[in-house]
Amino acid sequence: MIDRHLKLIAGNANPELAQEISSELATDICEARVEAFGDGEIRVHILETVRGADVFVLQPTCPPVNDNLMELLILIDALRRASARKVIAVMPYYGYARQDRKHTGRVPITARLVANMLETAGADRVLTMDLHVGQIQGFFNIPVDNLRVDSIFADYMRSIEGNMEDVVIVAPDTGATGRARLLAERVDAPLAVLEKRRSQDGKFVKVFNVIGDVHGKRAILVDDMVASGGTLVKAAEILLESGATEVSAYCTHGVFSGDAVVVLEASPLKRVVVTNTITNHCALQSDKINYVSVGGHLAKTIRQVFEDRSVSLLFPHY
Repeated sequence: MIDRHLKLIAGNANPELAQEISSELATDICEARVEAFGDGEIRVHILETVRGADVFVLQPTCPPVNDNLMELLILIDALRRASARKVIAVMPYYGYARQDRKHTGRVPITARLVANMLETAGADRVLTMDLHVGQIQGFFNIPVDNLRVDSIFADYMRSIEGNMEDVVIVAPDTGATGRARLLAERVDAPLAVLEKRRSQDGKFVKVFNVIGDVHGKRAILVDDMVASGGTLVKAAEILLESGATEVSAYCTHGVFSGDAVVVLEASPLKRVVVTNTITNHCALQSDKINYVSVGGHLAKTIRQVFEDRSVSLLFPHY
């Protein structure tokens, strides 16, 4: 019997997902005021007691990344000062994850800096989903649960793609091979990989080579995020030129920066499937972009963590 309280609190980054998690857990979201002063500084006021509670702060650090990150840090600090027993940051999307290493001289490792900031603010644990690279977990000195979405995508894929005999799962670059392989194994489909070579400054792709057989198959690209959409569109064009009959994409995080939605709408991609770790209202209006929910996945994990049970037992392939 657990003699403590589970509390949820949400920032402004994704209130729809927060409400879904709240409903799944049958737990109300704590009353809190999270707003900005006239000069842009963030003000937080938690309007109910959290003393002795295990508080899960729901806040993906999606665009506007800096505002949402500061909201999260200030919420954690406020909870710590209000005598919460534990503070767990639930950030389904981890902003700055792409800055995970020094790819050239005189650049920061911002993913590590964010980890340091979360620990300094007072987070006891972090729950996130499909990190850009799993090694980011090693930037922390506190537990980090990096939840996978291959089971969610596999279920959705079986429901919408029909007969899977002519499907091939494709990694858009070698870095995405592990992620694509996990999904390919779940749906019992072959795997192909696009070898992507970028210009020295990293700003544009120079060459794509297809490794694997895609001729006469429905190709499904798998990646952790879609930002500008440029890589997916170029990959789709190469796959169609290589004999694929159609191309779709499944990406965990729908960042959709700039005019990405317009670019994808005009592309040869049949559909783009993303999760609701990030809400983009322009993308929600697109017939080509489909959303699947991770709310239930996150709610089960929150319950498991609160009850001091193994997350890997909940998700056997975790």
